[in-house]
Amino acid sequence: MSPESNQVFKLETLTTAIARTPQTWRSIVFTNGCFDLIHAGHVRYLAAAKALGKTLIVGLNSDASVCQLKGESRPIVPQAYRAEVLAALKPVDAVVIFNELTAIETIKALQPDIYVKGGDYEIATLPEAPTVQSYGGKIELIQVELPTSTSAIVNRIKSGRSLAECFDKV
Repeated sequence: MSPESNQVFKLETLTTAIARTPQTWRSIVFTNGCFDLIHAGHVRYLAAAKALGKTLIVGLNSDASVCQLKGESRPIVPQAYRAEVLAALKPVDAVVIFNELTAIETIKALQPDIYVKGGDYEIATLPEAPTVQSYGGKIELIQVELPTSTSAIVNRIKSGRSLAECFDKV
């Protein structure tokens, strides 16, 4: 298996593949999230993340963790379908689903060279930051190019307002 195959991996399989052929994978950029309804903001963010290294691995919150983070009405799209869509995106080389509320355990296992989150986060409050810093990894915050959110889209749909209102400027 190689990062070019755009696959959904179990964490153990992915760590084994990276250990077997690190030159194929490194430098690894890692990001994580729910990615419930993929929108242009996600696509731009993932493209910017990929530009920071050789391989982009996306940690995807499981259905159970999305429900805990976002409430009982979420996720809208099941994890297998969310993973399939993410894996099909050009910037994404691999997807790994995790059950915890944070990506700390996944980061410990993968030890990505660069951990990426959106510019709406702060390194000081990222729960994953101490783990990344403990092994010498770098943390990058990517400027939000297209401000929107899945939660905003869902709320606008429920309210009956125009979906275009979910986006500042398209």
